[in-house]
Amino acid sequence: MGRKYTRESYLELFHKIKKAIPNAAFTTDIIVGFPNETDEQFEDTLSLVRECRFDGAYTFIYSPRAGTPAARMKDNIPIEVKKERLQRLNQLIDQLAAESNAKYQDQVVEVLVEGESRKNPDVLSGHTRTNKVVNFRGPKSLIGELVNVKITDAKMWSLDGEWLKQAEAARK
Repeated sequence: MGRKYTRESYLELFHKIKKAIPNAAFTTDIIVGFPNETDEQFEDTLSLVRECRFDGAYTFIYSPRAGTPAARMKDNIPIEVKKERLQRLNQLIDQLAAESNAKYQDQVVEVLVEGESRKNPDVLSGHTRTNKVVNFRGPKSLIGELVNVKITDAKMWSLDGEWLKQAEAARK
């Protein structure tokens, strides 16, 4: 894909950041089925995902984009192979995301309240410093504020919690 770095240099930087900032969260974008991608290369991708334990990933099946060098390459990976690889990758990403979120169970986290939840206007939603989505009940006046929330339910892709009103009142 024309990357200007190697797996080794990527991992060296990854581990350097993790050492300096142990709670750093990492996400990534991954394309499966790039022209000429071998089974071994795909397995290497899975092993990198396992080693880095990404908090999340945007995953895609390769498709040609006009004007890119890859668009001139023969798209020689059968769609069935692409779909199977994407499914395997997504299963791993889902597992790792659930494990990452489980660490937040019963923890108090600081949340930047961004607005109402997409699914329920009576619930507020925001993000932690590590970009975890947190949903909780509270007054709309909290929108735009940093608040403390105790996580009561760690889901695969989001966290549910309880706003700690007393802690907020003491800060003001």
